[in-house]
Amino acid sequence: MLDDLHELRTFQQVLARGSMAAAATALGVSAAVVSKRLATLERRVGQRLIHRTTRRLSPTDEGLALLPHVERALEALAAAEARLAQGAEAPEGLLRVSAPVSFGRLHVAPVAAALVAAHPALDVELLLDDRLVDLVDARIDVAVRIGQPRDSSAILHRLADSRRILVAAPDYLDRRGRPSHPDDLAGHDCLRWDAATTPWRLVGPGGAVAAAPTRSRLRANSGDVVQAWAVGGGGVLLKSEADVAVELRTGTLERVLPDWASEPAPIYALTPSRRQTPLKARVFIKAMAEALATT
Repeated sequence: MLDDLHELRTFQQVLARGSMAAAATALGVSAAVVSKRLATLERRVGQRLIHRTTRRLSPTDEGLALLPHVERALEALAAAEARLAQGAEAPEGLLRVSAPVSFGRLHVAPVAAALVAAHPALDVELLLDDRLVDLVDARIDVAVRIGQPRDSSAILHRLADSRRILVAAPDYLDRRGRPSHPDDLAGHDCLRWDAATTPWRLVGPGGAVAAAPTRSRLRANSGDVVQAWAVGGGGVLLKSEADVAVELRTGTLERVLPDWASEPAPIYALTPSRRQTPLKARVFIKAMAEALATT
């Protein structure tokens, strides 16, 4: 019978922290106690829950199936304890968040830091990667993504809308001229971090649509690198308005073709398909939406 909270917390912490030693530190016990609790839990369920090698720990199929139930039970208990102690719910435990590199650095990281400062029982691990990750396989609690998600099994929480706009450094535009129409981009150096052969699709006055030709001599697989090239005068960049907001305010980048932009793309928070989104994820999603509303 799964009724020992110490064993359940130990199992959850071992998988969340990635090692027996880290789990022992988080729980304030010795590594020997962690090992004993885990062994006792496995005897109770009659299944191996965690693969152990000298180099790493990983959940077995049975452990992976059990983990969401354990996390929900612990979160529900923590919320109940918080209500009794403080009269209100408080998030606790480890929250794993995935986000694109540039957007995550600029917009998600400050929210994560603010939440940790506000909630002493909450830990946040932020994983920045422009590649899409599987929420279940990577044990992600919340993934922030721009554009229509491909994961049809996830629960979608719309945060805001994002447009990509054209920007360039003022000194570049002084040298090369300021385009007056998307067709003029054919004579400019365009900086790309997406599919370099695809024209930029822009929407302008009255809903006019243009497929802007681009000549790209500098390309990278990092949005941060390409944005740095633009600030350095390397050419014209099509980037999320939220990503270049600071540079536009300081004047290091200038809006190009201000009447033209990409079609709006939604910014979503994705959570794994569960009966109820955990409190720690709900608190993060609410804070993220509030932060983007003031960007």
